[in-house]
Amino acid sequence: MKKLTLFISIFLSISSFGQGFLHRKGQNIVDGNEQNIILRGLGLGGWMVQEGYMLKTDKFAGPQYAIKQKIADLIGEKATDDFYKAYKENGITKRDFDSLAAWGFNSVRLPMHYNLYTLPIEQEKVAGVNTWLEEGFTMTDNLLKWCEANKLYLILDLHAAPGGQGKDANISDYDTTKPSLWESKANQNKMIAFWKKVALRYKDNPWIGGYDIINEPNWNFTGTNDNGCDETSNAPLRALQLNITKAIREVDTNHIIFIEGNCWGNNYNGIFPLWDDNMALSFHKYWNYNNQKAIQKMLDYRAQYNVPIWLGESGENSNVWFKEAISLVESNNIGWAFWPMKKIENTAGITSVTKTPDYEVLLQYWKNGGEKPSPDFAKNALMQMADNYKMENLTIKRDVIDAMFRQVQTNETKAYKKHILPAKVFATDYDLGTNGFAYFDKDVANYKVDTGIFEAWNKGDTMRNDGVDILPSTDEVSNGFQVSFIENGEWLQYTVESKTADTYDVAIRYSNAKKDGKLFFEINNKRKSSIILPATASDSIWKTVIIQDAQLNKGVNKIKVVFEKGGFNLNYFDFIKDKK
Repeated sequence: MKKLTLFISIFLSISSFGQGFLHRKGQNIVDGNEQNIILRGLGLGGWMVQEGYMLKTDKFAGPQYAIKQKIADLIGEKATDDFYKAYKENGITKRDFDSLAAWGFNSVRLPMHYNLYTLPIEQEKVAGVNTWLEEGFTMTDNLLKWCEANKLYLILDLHAAPGGQGKDANISDYDTTKPSLWESKANQNKMIAFWKKVALRYKDNPWIGGYDIINEPNWNFTGTNDNGCDETSNAPLRALQLNITKAIREVDTNHIIFIEGNCWGNNYNGIFPLWDDNMALSFHKYWNYNNQKAIQKMLDYRAQYNVPIWLGESGENSNVWFKEAISLVESNNIGWAFWPMKKIENTAGITSVTKTPDYEVLLQYWKNGGEKPSPDFAKNALMQMADNYKMENLTIKRDVIDAMFRQVQTNETKAYKKHILPAKVFATDYDLGTNGFAYFDKDVANYKVDTGIFEAWNKGDTMRNDGVDILPSTDEVSNGFQVSFIENGEWLQYTVESKTADTYDVAIRYSNAKKDGKLFFEINNKRKSSIILPATASDSIWKTVIIQDAQLNKGVNKIKVVFEKGGFNLNYFDFIKDKK
């Protein structure tokens, strides 16, 4: 009986270790079976820590405390609490996690605000004695349940540390009227205690993927750059992360610890040597080229210090950039977590929250002043926005998800939506796929860190996240959007289905203010003659020209529309059976 009990105990221990914990093995992150893991994650930005640009308030309220004050000034403290309760309840639910798993993600990065877990130092009744709040822990517990149900790892990221960890106030809710993390020993002690409390609570949970102990510190300790990009020692940052690690290890030896450098996570000067055997380096990557040079320094650190590296945050770019970046890091055995999940009127993320006309009224008042909206109007507007954060009310950006997963594996294109002819095919419904395969556009990504120039890859910033420039449509009949800013030599491809081998006339709906346009069709790699699109005198005056005798095969056909001479707007192609 004793032998049986011992066997069961050993078996359960092995089984538990087998499903986790993620840990370091040399330069790799591996699971409990010692299998290499490439983390494919998404950050839940804006949920626990609001940032102004996600809510369209960045011009007048960037950090969360400023956003909250704007709201309270309109609707009062009680109604503000009601709004934030609904915002958090709707912002992330099990349905979100079910979707993330279905789309291909295997991990989630949770940006935490410390004030959901413990009081700010100025609110503590006894200095140095921490009051623990259950709200943040309950929110985290719920995520862990949904992670386990979907076999997702949850990486805990302290995004807003006590006092704020950087001069870039928006990302850490830093209030310049109060002492920062680096100016207050009490804030640092609270942060250390916070991580020990978190580790004690989750030390035995294998679905915790790790502890990302400080997000994007950006502070000048001895240098001249406000965000710490020219620091050569980073001694306070190293000391704090070492002390946090020590506190975690007093209660939790299971979980991997991710550390970050200064200058938004990337300046590791003075951080080495490392101080723990189960550690990884996180770096963040935005708006630069996707070549080996862009990540070489981190690759050098990985080799020199025999430690894993992880792209802990990236995104806010085009689908072309996403495919490039993910292909680059995965080919170098580096996992990633893109950013974020939900923003208002967003093309560069996997979802978009619909902005209501009433919320736009609030934005205009906050920005320009004028007549103050009534408390009832303002609360209703805010509560509707909170409801719009539910997964069932979001616009899912299938093109972004396709770029992050399918396009990384193949250059094959697929239909954006099903087109069974005869039918109208809207110009914006070109195939899913990358530049040069599903479409060709001359402006496809923003590389401003390397070029010094902001490049708008989609001049309309609507509907889709490719290089194809899309604007709201001005035509009476449309899907709401039109392709615009068309340049010579660009093209779009469409996958359509014809029930029979047949001949169609194709009505091309377009507008063109000044000069004639010109295009031709390639149908199943066979070119048809070019057609002129005469100027219509205004971008809002729409006309139709006909391409005759377009021969399509029964079943699937590939149609490429090549723009020999651009400058026009394109609404749709209406495929009509030739009755001759």
